Amino acid sequence: MQTQTVPPIPATPQTTNTSPRTSFPATSSPATGPLTPPTALPEIAPVSAPTPRPAPPRLQPIQPVPVAPSASPNPPAQGVAGRVPTDPLYPQQWDMAAIRAPQAWALLGGQAQTPVTVAVLDTGFIPTPELGTRLVNGFDFVSSAARAGDGDGRDADARGSGPNAYHAEVVSNIIAAAHDAQGMAGINPQARVVAVRVAGVDGLIDPVDLIDGMRWAAGLSVPGTPVNRFPARVLNLSLYADFIPLTGCDPRIQKAVDEVTARGVLVVVGAGNDDADARGYSPAGCRNVLTVTSVDAVARRPAYANWGLNVNLAAHGGDSGQRLTLSSTLVPSGVMTPEGGTSLAAPHVTGVASLILSLRPKLSPAQVKNLLLLSASPFAGGRCDPDTRKTCGRGVLNAEAALKRALASNLGK
Repeated sequence: MQTQTVPPIPATPQTTNTSPRTSFPATSSPATGPLTPPTALPEIAPVSAPTPRPAPPRLQPIQPVPVAPSASPNPPAQGVAGRVPTDPLYPQQWDMAAIRAPQAWALLGGQAQTPVTVAVLDTGFIPTPELGTRLVNGFDFVSSAARAGDGDGRDADARGSGPNAYHAEVVSNIIAAAHDAQGMAGINPQARVVAVRVAGVDGLIDPVDLIDGMRWAAGLSVPGTPVNRFPARVLNLSLYADFIPLTGCDPRIQKAVDEVTARGVLVVVGAGNDDADARGYSPAGCRNVLTVTSVDAVARRPAYANWGLNVNLAAHGGDSGQRLTLSSTLVPSGVMTPEGGTSLAAPHVTGVASLILSLRPKLSPAQVKNLLLLSASPFAGGRCDPDTRKTCGRGVLNAEAALKRALASNLGK
């Protein structure tokens, strides 16, 4: 099914990857049919020791890029509250029914909504009609010129390139794709998405690049960068930091999480795809984040999904048996069906969190997190996995119950 109206940005030349693993699978573009990556979408795999990080180059003045901030302080509406989407891929989006998104959208009719900005810290933006002018070019924080793949290090052009560029695109579309009778339907079609590039063409993430990207996305000052005109209320981190061991939350990343949380920003994190305890990962194992693992269509933990006491909530990330259907401008068919990953579960939570904030904009990150956890649907039999160690948080994301709970109170109005 053809959905794209904007040609994809050509990939920049890719340097040789010297890392032991890459973060996302290499993809190829078939002539017809949906793109099916060969493996799940593993968040970035850390290595055992840090590597030297070069000083960032002197930044140049911002140059115009294809995606510019909306001229209006509020992004244009891209959907009608209370109506079932007519987008052609929507009937295949079983995950939306699973989280009760249609029932949540029905609750929005007649409600005053405040536009919400979400930042996607990932592989950089791809221009897409799914987001249109609601997609904002943020900043490219990849400091290594070799890994950036664009000829320099940090710069004001946050476009994605290389084989992993699809990752940020599909994450953003889950959060905010328009309800416009084209492509797929996102959870919050009125959200603004600020693209913050933190992953190189190899898919790896330097912890310092991630820290600076988080702070900038939240509206905090980062030396050598312009002021963020559109600070976010929610950060989506479908990733984890490389070049550090899996021994717990990195103190530097914890400090950044605490700083952006104090700014009133909720940090939503993918738990990781290694069938391991999420507590060793940064930022999934940090305090003050909302760590999301993946479940399948029947709310069971797929074999890849990380688990443990640091996981707060589960959402539908798909698996080889039932994949998510997503729109992408990077494939001829316009349709992508990744095998699955917590990368895809986390943006479901980010999207619902942004809906809550659109109704109750003064809620704190802790209050939004609490609403999501208290409204979660229980796992069948009380658990997501027969192994009692492999817990998946409070339950499964329930968009309808979360919005009902938010609307039942004047808190955060």
